[in-house]
Amino acid sequence: MEYRVKKAFLLVAGLGTRLQPLTNRVPKCLVPIRGTPLLRIWFDICERLGVEEVLMNTHHLAEVVETWVKQETTRLRVHLYHEKILLGSAGTVAANREFVGTDQDFYVFYGDNLMCADLSSFTAFHMTHPGVLTVGLFQPARPESCGIVTLDASGCVTHFEEKPDRPQSNLANAGIYIARRSLFDFLPRNGFADFGRDVMPGLVGRMWGRLLGGYLLDIGTFENYQRAQEDWPGLQLGVSAT
Repeated sequence: MEYRVKKAFLLVAGLGTRLQPLTNRVPKCLVPIRGTPLLRIWFDICERLGVEEVLMNTHHLAEVVETWVKQETTRLRVHLYHEKILLGSAGTVAANREFVGTDQDFYVFYGDNLMCADLSSFTAFHMTHPGVLTVGLFQPARPESCGIVTLDASGCVTHFEEKPDRPQSNLANAGIYIARRSLFDFLPRNGFADFGRDVMPGLVGRMWGRLLGGYLLDIGTFENYQRAQEDWPGLQLGVSAT
């Protein structure tokens, strides 16, 4: 029987400053991609994976996100966690340990990415190693603007550097993780913390990485947002999330 991860953090509280004035009224996670809100696409991905519960952090235009979630039809049980002050990607996860409960594994997704990738094989890979974190990877056009990893033959991360001047590889952090509960031992107990800057450098040798096939695009700039309107294949085409 295929192993299913039942819980996911969906990090969607970004300010979307690079998409202003669009994000002055529409939160970044709800900007439309060919007429479909980005968050709806992520809900579809989670449903296809068999995720049952999602925790979303909110900040900018939180009331708009809350209203949308209440009106949207989904099989997911959605928990909203409002951050008056942003906690960062790792800070949000650390502050919500109780959401994971007794589950052994959970997803963390950066919700400002537009994605259609083979996450079933990614999940299966996670079960083959003893690490506390599995990192989805992609090959960016500008590695120096990303968190860059170096892997050994087994896929273990032997080096990680956030936005290096001289990247040692072209494998970059895609903001798609599967974590084991033991990850909480490496997270700060409170305050702001970012996975790339504050957590992942200390996980070298304890995390594994896998290149994701398919489509991945950060829609946080107008250039990429326009590109998404032109080349987004939809989840029904290309590499499936199932």
